[in-house]
Amino acid sequence: MRNKGIAEVFFDTKIIEQWGSGIEKIINYCKGADVPEPVFEEYQGFRVIFRKGIFNEDYLKGLGLNERQIKAVFYVKEKGKITNKEYQEISNITKRTASRDLAELVSLKIFEQIGTTGKGTAYILSGTTVEKENTL
Repeated sequence: MRNKGIAEVFFDTKIIEQWGSGIEKIINYCKGADVPEPVFEEYQGFRVIFRKGIFNEDYLKGLGLNERQIKAVFYVKEKGKITNKEYQEISNITKRTASRDLAELVSLKIFEQIGTTGKGTAYILSGTTVEKENTL
């Protein structure tokens, strides 16, 4: 805060708890809700940028996903799930490449695997199962 006098009044009246504690709370709330951490910038003062959803293109590219994997994430956002076979078809890739890409999406906690092996296996977005609830 630039004006220390105002900051002291805010602290004395309990409007602020301590220097910087709000940023930590914001980050923890975002983590608890499985959304990306906000971006903090000094821009004509100070601003916080919240992303609409965790699975936007900029965020996914920032994780190092390839174009096929990003396409799969958007497919699942639209359809609700994807199988290995569907991923092979929409990406024009081999089963081995599809399995590797999907396994990486699971390890990054972007996808959850439903089923264990074979035709019953599908992938959904992490955090979309009924058991998991997060609130801000």
